[in-house]
Amino acid sequence: MSAAETTSASLSPDAETTRQRRARTAWLADLARPARGRQRLAALCISVSGALLIGQAASIAWLVQQVLVEHAALASGLPVLGALALILVLRTLLGSATQAAAGDVADAARLALRERVFARLLDHGPLWLRQRRTGELGELMLHHGDAIENYYSGFLPVRTEVVVVPLLILAAVAWVDWVVALILLFTAPLVPFFMMLVGWGAEAAGRAQLGELARMSGHFADRIKGLGLLRLYGRGEAELEGIEAAAEGVRVRTLKVLRIAFLSSTVLEFFASVSVAMVALYLGLSYLGMMSLHVSVPSLGAGLFCLLLAPEFYAPLRRLAAHYHDRANALAAAAEVERLLQSLPDEQSLVENETVPLAVEPAEAALPPLQARGLVLRPLGAPQDVLQNLDVLLEPGQRLALVGPSGSGKSTLLEALAGWLPPRAGKLQVRPGVQVAYASQRPYLFHGSIADNLRLADPGATDARLRAVAEAAQVLQFAQRLPQGLDTVIGERGFGLSGGEARRIALARLLLRDPQVLLLDEPTAFLDADTEAALLRSLAAYARGRSVVVATHSPTVIAWADRCLLLPEGRLVEPAQAVRA
Repeated sequence: MSAAETTSASLSPDAETTRQRRARTAWLADLARPARGRQRLAALCISVSGALLIGQAASIAWLVQQVLVEHAALASGLPVLGALALILVLRTLLGSATQAAAGDVADAARLALRERVFARLLDHGPLWLRQRRTGELGELMLHHGDAIENYYSGFLPVRTEVVVVPLLILAAVAWVDWVVALILLFTAPLVPFFMMLVGWGAEAAGRAQLGELARMSGHFADRIKGLGLLRLYGRGEAELEGIEAAAEGVRVRTLKVLRIAFLSSTVLEFFASVSVAMVALYLGLSYLGMMSLHVSVPSLGAGLFCLLLAPEFYAPLRRLAAHYHDRANALAAAAEVERLLQSLPDEQSLVENETVPLAVEPAEAALPPLQARGLVLRPLGAPQDVLQNLDVLLEPGQRLALVGPSGSGKSTLLEALAGWLPPRAGKLQVRPGVQVAYASQRPYLFHGSIADNLRLADPGATDARLRAVAEAAQVLQFAQRLPQGLDTVIGERGFGLSGGEARRIALARLLLRDPQVLLLDEPTAFLDADTEAALLRSLAAYARGRSVVVATHSPTVIAWADRCLLLPEGRLVEPAQAVRA
């Protein structure tokens, strides 16, 4: 066994889980990096507010000692009373500042999460997205983003408070009464110890709850998309039962999380209350003369000072325990993001794919727009390769038709040429500065007007240019018969349009990008002969000087092309030979 295998075998599942938890915690911290200044401000405000508790308790204890024990005049305590009022006002302002700063941090982190997730989804590409449930991916933007909010607005500020405030209180109490300080010191570890035990269960329950919620969302979104088909086949009642079962699963998971939260809060409050009671019992027995650990009995003011600070000593620990579930939920959300996206998206995911165009060298300008050598392609999820050792050379201004039976790899080759599908072997080269655009068989059209769907390619396109590409793609042929022309609203995925009309809109959208290489997958499918001929004439005029690769079964399109590539053998022939084949 190699050294690497020995090391890997020696790692226990617990060690691997700890490593993953640390990586997710570091990723959560990196999400809030844009608001690091606000995060420090929240930590500073909550620490100063906690430190002012000592002055608040001292003021109250001094006033009680002077009024009740020493019977001093009320006028002598006015400065201290004013200081107490000032402290209360300052703590109120600091609390508001803490909440505002922590809220800004949470908003920045949630925005960063959504930006990174969206960028990672873009990086994965359309083929990967087709294999995923959109409902689950949508939850990454919604509930998973909300799940991390309380982590930044609640847990992180309180974590800083726990480190600073109890130590200050412990030092102040030790200066007054060392016995009370020892009681606080030895009872304090009970809270974080139990909190750690509960946190493991809370994280597992939170992750299960988020996973169940994502599955229910995906299930519901899929059923909404196929609602018409479900009604057609009479599956409405059965799917209602399925949705009810999915909702019941979310309810059960959520109640498990709440059960852990309520149980842990009860136990933590019990330990904190018992600890405060021990301080009160010690002070009471000391005043009754039944316990003497000091040379002299502490004064009433000193005892009240310690008794006032005792619950405040445990308060940050209790708040940390309450917000520890927020940490568990945030880690669970990070784990779900990692599971669905296959890795945690970092800041590099935000780098735009668009690069600054560089000046093309003369040698590069002489290269063909697109060429591939020795390509080996396999569709995502397929058990075997569909194309092997394929060579493609696309000349400037050439029309190349991909011809072959269904399943021969025409769409797969177009997806590879578009950069969607990485080849398993071989080399694909696009000339620098050449823009490639792809119109697939299943174009996605959004809910909105036809013009809105076209302007996805160029939001700043003028109405005249929009009509020009619509006319070239024969969109105006049917749009003129619609109530509002190009401003007619269509449904999601092109609801209300025929298959041929949807493909023509996708073609017009592609033309609006003005690419140098056009990749078209069955652009004339579902069209009658006259419309097909008109579309090819318009496309020939528009694509003059541009290269076109078109996958087709149509003899008319094959005759329109300059050369034909027979698939899967990869043989280049003349159109007449391809029609006979």
